[in-house]
Amino acid sequence: MEETTVVSPLRISVIGTGYLGATHAVCMAELGFEVIGVDVDPNKIARLAAGEVPFFEPGLEELLRKNLESGRLSFTTSLAEAATGADVHFICVGTPQHPGSNSADMRYVDSAVSGLIAGGLRPGSLVVGKSTVPAGTAARLADWLAAEAPGVELAWNPEFLREGFAVDDTLRPDRLVFGVTADGTAEATLRRVYGSVLEAGTPLVVVDYPTAELVKVAANAFLATKISFINAMAEVCEVTGADVTHLAKAISYDTRIGGRFLHAGLGFGGGCLPKDIRAFQARATELGAGESVKFLAEVDAINLRRRSHTVTLATRLLGGDVTGKKVAVLGAAFKPNSDDIRDSPALAVASALHQAGATVAVHDPAAIENARRAYPDLTYADSAVDAATDADIVLHLTEWMEFRELDPAALTAVVSARVIIDGRNALSPVQWRAAGWDYHALGRP
Repeated sequence: MEETTVVSPLRISVIGTGYLGATHAVCMAELGFEVIGVDVDPNKIARLAAGEVPFFEPGLEELLRKNLESGRLSFTTSLAEAATGADVHFICVGTPQHPGSNSADMRYVDSAVSGLIAGGLRPGSLVVGKSTVPAGTAARLADWLAAEAPGVELAWNPEFLREGFAVDDTLRPDRLVFGVTADGTAEATLRRVYGSVLEAGTPLVVVDYPTAELVKVAANAFLATKISFINAMAEVCEVTGADVTHLAKAISYDTRIGGRFLHAGLGFGGGCLPKDIRAFQARATELGAGESVKFLAEVDAINLRRRSHTVTLATRLLGGDVTGKKVAVLGAAFKPNSDDIRDSPALAVASALHQAGATVAVHDPAAIENARRAYPDLTYADSAVDAATDADIVLHLTEWMEFRELDPAALTAVVSARVIIDGRNALSPVQWRAAGWDYHALGRP
């Protein structure tokens, strides 16, 4: 009679419970694993353990509470508890832009690895990087683990989350990438972790460390380039009298180009695209390939120029001087369905107008508290109507559905002047002009 080998279920730790880590921990528990989330911030851990997500992400809090109640998910501030209690350790800490340079700050990644080693990683366990890091990081960390934690492998499994869609992107991703060594068992372990996801038909690309590290930054660089391309065309449209929305539609029918991310407006922000393309340039320069990605400096410049252009347009529409004028800003988050204000184009414009002498009132459905902490000198309103009361101009800067569906008549009754800048090309010019508004948009006549 043959003996049956019983494979014990994997236990997973997730180091870092910010946007990426909290989402990953909850979704791994949803896939059926026993998961422990770790963070150095006791307040964040306490909120998560109580079933409260510290940021806005549709659908995540419901899954958090469900998996806490099931007993599959727990949180701690102890790296040692994670190191000795789990088989697979996902590193999901931030890699922000390094102060004083464009390079990525690796202190949090290094601290996570150091803490796991000191906590007593068990031989046979797997450390999996998900953070976006410069090429060469995985090899360095693998050497570090080989020296300090023999028998522990490293893999790199980049994340591709879109804020506002993070749960779906984790449970039903459009692809998985495993960066592994050919002679290890990391690929087999990751196939166990993502077994149900792979069975659902998700494409898998198995690569080496540097390729896995480059996938995320290459994807972000391409998306940033596509966004800045159509915004550059918007600048040309403005001086020729053309309409960038019609231009984008016409070229999107070319299947080689497509229409996704070909939407002109105020440009991109957030915690990923801006810092990732800058870190990519910095690392490529360090490696002697700076000329290859030199174009990304202009991609970045075009993106930032959209903000100053919007300030200039608002100033011109207000008679050349914003001093003492009331400006209503609809939007604070860098994108809709998020409370993330990192590198927010909307708040950059609002702050610039405030500094120029305007009184600026901001409304956002989710990001007001974060904005208030970062920009305490601005005024904040509980509704679009409150923000627009007595306004000399309205700026639509984050395309929340609430704003896209806003009836112009609701603002007509409260503003001082019916002037609006649609910084996202998401409103109907016909509807707003029919309601008597002086409608302006970026890249449109």
